[in-house]
Amino acid sequence: MKGERNERSKKHEVRDNLHDSMNSGLAFFSKDYELQNGSNTETLEVINKRCGIVIIHPNDRWYCMWVNFVLVWRIYSAFVTPLEFGFFRELTDKMTLIDGLSIVIFLVDMLLNFFVAYRDPHSNKMVYNQHSIARHYGSGEFIIDLLGCMPWDAIYKGTGRREMVRYLMWTRLYRVRKINHFFIKIENDIRINYLYVRIVKLITVQLYSVHTAACIFYYLATTMPPEQEDYTWIGSLKLGDYSYMNFRDMNFSKLYITSLYFISITMATIGYGDIHAVNTREMVFLIIYVSFNMILGAYLIGNMTALIVKGSKTERFRDEMTNITRYMDRTNLSNEIRNQIKSHLRLQYECSRTKSGFIDGIPEAVKAKLSQSLYFEIIQKVPLFKGCSDNFLNQIVMKLTEEFFLPGEVILEQGTAVDHIYIISHGSLEEVLIGENRSVELISEILPSDLFGEVAALCNIPQSYTVRVIKLCRILKIQKENLSSILQLYVKDSYQILRNLLEGNEIDLDKKPLVSEISFLITKREAELSMGVRSAAYNGDFYHLKGLTDAGADPNIKDYDGRTTIHIAASRGHEDIVKFLIQRKAEVNFLDKFGNSPLLEAVKAGHEEIAKLLLENGAVLNLEDSGTYLCKLAADNKVDILQRLLKYGVDPNSQNYDQRTPLHVAAAAGLHLVAGVLIEFGANVLAKDRWGNTPLDEGQRSGNKPVVEILEYARENAQMLF
Repeated sequence: MKGERNERSKKHEVRDNLHDSMNSGLAFFSKDYELQNGSNTETLEVINKRCGIVIIHPNDRWYCMWVNFVLVWRIYSAFVTPLEFGFFRELTDKMTLIDGLSIVIFLVDMLLNFFVAYRDPHSNKMVYNQHSIARHYGSGEFIIDLLGCMPWDAIYKGTGRREMVRYLMWTRLYRVRKINHFFIKIENDIRINYLYVRIVKLITVQLYSVHTAACIFYYLATTMPPEQEDYTWIGSLKLGDYSYMNFRDMNFSKLYITSLYFISITMATIGYGDIHAVNTREMVFLIIYVSFNMILGAYLIGNMTALIVKGSKTERFRDEMTNITRYMDRTNLSNEIRNQIKSHLRLQYECSRTKSGFIDGIPEAVKAKLSQSLYFEIIQKVPLFKGCSDNFLNQIVMKLTEEFFLPGEVILEQGTAVDHIYIISHGSLEEVLIGENRSVELISEILPSDLFGEVAALCNIPQSYTVRVIKLCRILKIQKENLSSILQLYVKDSYQILRNLLEGNEIDLDKKPLVSEISFLITKREAELSMGVRSAAYNGDFYHLKGLTDAGADPNIKDYDGRTTIHIAASRGHEDIVKFLIQRKAEVNFLDKFGNSPLLEAVKAGHEEIAKLLLENGAVLNLEDSGTYLCKLAADNKVDILQRLLKYGVDPNSQNYDQRTPLHVAAAAGLHLVAGVLIEFGANVLAKDRWGNTPLDEGQRSGNKPVVEILEYARENAQMLF
């Protein structure tokens, strides 16, 4: 269980370090991603479990459920607080019980806040230290949260009903900020229609302002002395023949609806039903409320207008074209590229196509020209790409993205996983080593045309140094996955990059420890290359094999059985590959662990043309124990292979450890076809084994008449020649 929690802790740290390494723009998307994947986050625990302290990650699944649960009570508190302020005499005891329950829930939430990790606004890092968390919350929102949890009704009654105490109840509305955060969260959620969310938010603001104003206005009337109640707006109110003179005896719902009605009519300013102030307090309130109403009306109308205007396709096109023109002016693009971009955007507008960004919508051909115009000269100056082909560099510039970083921002954090390689276009940065006691040691300064993150990305190791901005920087970056895909296509350039990487870090004394990692990567790459060579030879992929050998792959590379590339190609019958390997000076007489040569592989597989080709280039069978091998073929009745071997010069009278020839074995087994082939290639029927037996003796002992006849006929011919 402990190992699982530590693993979860590491996952959190990787996500947080990745978040820390981004600029302010990408940090928003990283945060949004974390919120959408909150189910993957788990609770973090402090290493010192003896204290029993648990640190909660803000994206922990259970904590997020708790936050949503508390959000419901925040909405309740925001609605009830004005009611309790204005209608405190009319509310029932049940409301008091519910308030007590809400106070308990908010106290629990306050307690949890002392153990919830937070992100430092200055360093943008997650803070997991419990003392730092407690100090941060205690010096910030704790006091206001504590005031909001105070039972102000009980305190109000206990202090002789001092009205100043009741005003402290409004501290509970500090909880409304969380409701606003909730609206911001769902506004950023692309799964929810932004227009609908904004409309709901604006309606909520309007209704809540009316609700609050109604409660305050009734409060002004109910706090007047009973003998002066007719000197209030509601005490002097008459609707037809109905009078509100004894309004304190009326029920809560009637009073609330009446107050809400007149406030709503006043807010709408339709000229009928407006509240008329009776006393000075009400006049002051109406002055403030009407002024607030004008501001709120302007806010609502402005927001609705903005929503409608931004929904106009023409307006979006005009804004987008203005931004693109400014971008092209800043980058000094040629007229040809300018016209192509504008024409394409005009086409998209006419076709009513949606775009996430003008760069994404540009055709690949135009985008390639744009990338080459902006980035090619910069990439050529990067030491890592020295000596690489133009085609390779063109593929690199196609995958580059551009970002800007302000001074003081941390781009890469020491010890984090690196997913991009960064190239400096303008500005300067520094690489620093962070010690265990947070000491900082300057490693190097990074200037234009330099790059960073390349070792960590290519070697799949954590980032060795922290990289932070000194001056405003324009950074070009390429994803590790995109670079890896390009390197697989351009094998020769990939080797050049690895050599450049090794040379650059060998020269830099501060980065000497990284040389071993780069050397390991080169060794790994060579192993992958050799595997690719063998795979191409096995599958007959001539062009892939040619590309690999052109990139520096050794044609004589061996596998775990000692088989070279030409062994594999000869056994599989790929004549064009065998011919190509011979041209590349491949060793044609190399023996594998089993003593097989390329020619033997071709002969056994029956590839006559390849066997002839190998013979023409000096190949020999090189059978170390031909007698044993031929005897085994004879015993297995493999006539075809035996015949081909004899055809290519293997001695038919080769003997095994018992001095038996293949003809001995064929005669003893009664294999007349094998015996005939051996005799045809000059096998001696009179050869004796270690026991003095001849093949004829073996044939007679087996009782196979065809074999005996063949052997006797061969003996007679041999005697006649003799």
